[in-house]
Amino acid sequence: MTTTGAQQDGTGTTTRSLLWWGRRRSVALDVGLGLVSAFECALEGVGFAEKAAIPVPIGVLFGLVVGSVLVLRRRWPIAVVLVSIATTPAEMGYLMGVVGLYTLAASDVPRRITATLAGMSLAATLIVTFVRVRQDVASADFDPEPGAWYVPTMAGFMSLGLTAPPVLFGLYIGARRRLMESLRERADSLEQELSLLADRAEQRAQWARTEERTRIAREMHDVVAHRVSLMVVHAAALQAVALKDPQKAVRNAALVGDMGRQALTELREMLGVLRAGENDARAAKPVPLAAVGVAAAAAAAAAADDGPCLADLEGLVGQSRQAGMVVELAVQGEAREYAPEVEQTAYRVVQEALTNVHKHAAGAKVLVRLAHRAAEVAMQVENGAPDASGGGPAAELPSGGNGLVGMRERVLALGGVFVSGPTDAGGFRVSAVLPDRDGWGEQQL
Repeated sequence: MTTTGAQQDGTGTTTRSLLWWGRRRSVALDVGLGLVSAFECALEGVGFAEKAAIPVPIGVLFGLVVGSVLVLRRRWPIAVVLVSIATTPAEMGYLMGVVGLYTLAASDVPRRITATLAGMSLAATLIVTFVRVRQDVASADFDPEPGAWYVPTMAGFMSLGLTAPPVLFGLYIGARRRLMESLRERADSLEQELSLLADRAEQRAQWARTEERTRIAREMHDVVAHRVSLMVVHAAALQAVALKDPQKAVRNAALVGDMGRQALTELREMLGVLRAGENDARAAKPVPLAAVGVAAAAAAAAAADDGPCLADLEGLVGQSRQAGMVVELAVQGEAREYAPEVEQTAYRVVQEALTNVHKHAAGAKVLVRLAHRAAEVAMQVENGAPDASGGGPAAELPSGGNGLVGMRERVLALGGVFVSGPTDAGGFRVSAVLPDRDGWGEQQL
């Protein structure tokens, strides 16, 4: 395993790895410091050789080797500091000691190790400085003689000056670097979170748009399908009796006109609600998600407030009777007001069930049951087997197959229960139970 080799950067060019430095500027700085330290130790090696009574070239060579150790300060700061402490008695390597202590304090080495080595360096420097100052005082001719405090005070100041500043500055630089790295990591984390939030906001906006389109499609189906189905039934009856009973034909024609006008009125109301929701969405800019939510909520609330209610069931049943259907309405329990969306959903379920009878079971008898219970309202529409003489085939009503799906979606959206299926007698039954939301709110209060 080697530490050097060719590597390819993001631009496609091939560069050589820089060992443990990572940047050319760091290489130049450390090599420069190593050369200066080696030159310093070589000069100080001359004096060391004279004191140790060894050849000067050996002292110079020793100084060069010791000083060049500073090049390794980023990779092995502890080794650099230990070498500087070991050479302190030889009075060489001051630059190496200062830079080594700074690098050690700024690195990720545990603080107890840094404190121990800094203390050892301080003690070694204090001892050497104390001896050197005392020798200088003894060899010099002072008038008057300095006091006993002079030597330890000067030694203390000099040792602290060589040890404390690099350690404190290194601790500051290390703490600042770690703080910047922490802030950079937090910034990256926040950027990722913002990206996730933006994606989720876009998903919620898409979901809100999908829900609104589904609701609009369901409302259009409920409004148009029932009215147009009755209009087709009356038109078929009008065609059958036009020559035989002109008076009945006139009544049927009037009914067709009334139903057409009612369908147009309901369509205009729905379009008005949609335009109001669109205006609310534009007013809510520049927050797209809030605009979508406001528009959907406003449209849904307006549609629920302006839509039909349970009190209109009698008129709904009457329209089917006028179209020739035999319909019986049975109400159980004491009638009361429910939340607007509950009453509208109950009305739409009965309306769509009667529409399906017109489409698929012409001439069948129908029983509509409505039950007001303690905390819910239940409705059921059950028809018998189709009667071939009821004119069903002549009406030729198309079916998109979305009626039951829309009813189920409406009921389940309010937390209700929806069941539909054929009966043993050959007919069909639609049942739904809706919770009384106003009653729940009073219990929670």
